[in-house]
Amino acid sequence: MQVKLVASDLDGTIIDKNNNISPKNFDAINKIHQKNIDFAICTGKAYSVSKKICDKFTASYGIFGNGTQIINLKTGQELLRRTLSKNDLLFIVTFAKRYNYHIHLYTDTEIITEKLEYMDLRNYKLKNDNSSEGLNFKIVPDILNYIEKNNVETFSAVVSSNESNLNQFKTLIKVNPNIDATFINKRGKYRDKIIDKDYEYLSIAPTHINKNEALNFLSNYLKIPKENMLAIGDNINDLEMVKEAGIGVAVNSAYDDLKKAAKYITKISVSDGAFAEAINKYI
Repeated sequence: MQVKLVASDLDGTIIDKNNNISPKNFDAINKIHQKNIDFAICTGKAYSVSKKICDKFTASYGIFGNGTQIINLKTGQELLRRTLSKNDLLFIVTFAKRYNYHIHLYTDTEIITEKLEYMDLRNYKLKNDNSSEGLNFKIVPDILNYIEKNNVETFSAVVSSNESNLNQFKTLIKVNPNIDATFINKRGKYRDKIIDKDYEYLSIAPTHINKNEALNFLSNYLKIPKENMLAIGDNINDLEMVKEAGIGVAVNSAYDDLKKAAKYITKISVSDGAFAEAINKYI
C-alpha cells in the first residue's frame, strides 16, 4: 500500500510529555517531504497556538480544534471552519452549571473560564513552559453571563469533573442534535501529570466534527483514498482516524482502546522517536 498522506497528532505523539521532540522525528518528517507525501498535523489545539510548530515541521495541512478548523498550510487558505452556535453554547454551559461542573471555552486565540482548573490549568502551565505560545486566558466572573452579552465564536467547550459521572452527563446532552461530545479519562495510568490530578472531561463540538471527519474532508479535497493514509496518535480523540486509516498507528503510551484499534503499536517511546519508528516502518 502506497502512503500518500501522513496524519499525526502532536502532544503525546510527536511531542513528548516534557514538550521535547526527538531529532528522529524531524528526520522522519524530512523523509515524508522527500517522498512528496502530504503531511497533516491533527491536533486539539487552535491554529494560533500550533502555527509555529506547523511551520517548523513544514506541514502541508493542519487539522485544528479536533477538526473544527482545517487549513491548507501551503497557501494559508482556510478550508473548513465550524463553531458552536450561541444557542448551543448557552445550552452546554447552562446544563454544566446545573451540575456544578467546571467549563472552559476555546476560541481562535483564547481560553475563556471562570477559574483555571483541570485542562485549562494544564494549558496555562504549558503556556508558562513556552509550549502554547499564542494562547491567551480570559478569566470571567460568570461565563454564562459573558456568553449572553458577547458574541463569542467558540470552536469547542470542555466540561470537567473530578467525579466519575461525566459519561452520564454525555448521555443527557444528546437531546441536542447539534453537538457531539468525546469522553476522556485522565485517571490512574492516564493521570494528568502536568497538574498532578485525576479527573475526566468531555470535549464538546459541533456534530460530526472530529479528526476522522476532517481526514474524510481532506480525502475528498485531495482525492486521496483513506486506505492511502497513515494516521498516528495516542488519545481517544485519535481513535476513529486511526481505526479508519489504511495504516493506523498507536504510540506505545496510547490509551488502551486506541491500541486495540491500531494496525501497529510502536515499540519505542514518544521521547525516543515513536513517530519516526512508524514512518520508517511504512514509508
